[in-house]
Amino acid sequence: MSKKHLTKEERYTISAMLCQGYSQKDISVVLCRDKSVISREIKRNKNLETGEYCSIHADKMASIRKERFCQPRKLSDSMQDELIIPLLKERLSPEQISGRLKLEGKPTVSHETIYKMIRADKKKGGDLYKYCRHWLKKRKRNVSKNPAILNKKSIEQRPEIVNNCERPGDYEMDLIISKNQNKAILVFVERKYNYCIIIRLDHGKNAKELAKAAIKKLSEYKDFIHTITVDNGTEFACHEEISKALDADIYFTRPYSAWEKGRVENMNKLIREYIPKNDTFCDLDDEKLYEIQEKINNRPRKKLGYYTPNEKFEYFKQKL
Repeated sequence: MSKKHLTKEERYTISAMLCQGYSQKDISVVLCRDKSVISREIKRNKNLETGEYCSIHADKMASIRKERFCQPRKLSDSMQDELIIPLLKERLSPEQISGRLKLEGKPTVSHETIYKMIRADKKKGGDLYKYCRHWLKKRKRNVSKNPAILNKKSIEQRPEIVNNCERPGDYEMDLIISKNQNKAILVFVERKYNYCIIIRLDHGKNAKELAKAAIKKLSEYKDFIHTITVDNGTEFACHEEISKALDADIYFTRPYSAWEKGRVENMNKLIREYIPKNDTFCDLDDEKLYEIQEKINNRPRKKLGYYTPNEKFEYFKQKL
């Protein structure tokens, strides 16, 4: 009968053989282990930042995981008060809370258990559900028809490397309008890491003023921008000015296809947790918007292995 867990010595052998160019199949033969065991070990315990497998790091990750699984899975009162509720009040979703605590090696439970806790609290008259997006209710979203814009590049022309999110630096852009429709917020989201930039617009949907504000703010990110995807709103009529100033291609989604820029649509929902729909934006200044931007960029994401967009984006900039 084969051993259940890999030993420290076996992890060292895996690391050494990988450095020498041996395949996973070769390693499995040497260690008398199934190839799937080697593959799973490398995938679970490799360094997420570098993508490389190191025996020291792998052994540390395995030890953390072992300690965590030895702990009771029941949601205790102390875990709820000290770990879950503070993160919930930071407007992290139950899935994000569970994943982040797991990443940090802290006691955690499944996101389903956290949802049960929230629903039980609501039934007792509590208000924890108010920290969840939509208060646990789904909302319908209306799609409006916009007139055509000259010299557009269709999303159908967008390169496959953008469609597949294979590289950082491809963005989506959209507006959030104030209650009186005289002010707006420009939302800019990176597709791979979900890093967002929020820009205040004092002239609402005015296309020329939008272009000026976007160019002024995004010029500092110019080296990190390859493409931008937007919808067919007339506020993007000056797209050629933005494209030239930032040296980035701008692509337009097809009509009635909000899902083609789904990341920024989702980001708008996150921002609405801090800025309700009936807000006039009169009290929103650059400092307040930056505070909201940082809170969102410091949320752990499942797609990033529960790292935050800020952590991933900073690592990306350092590599350039």
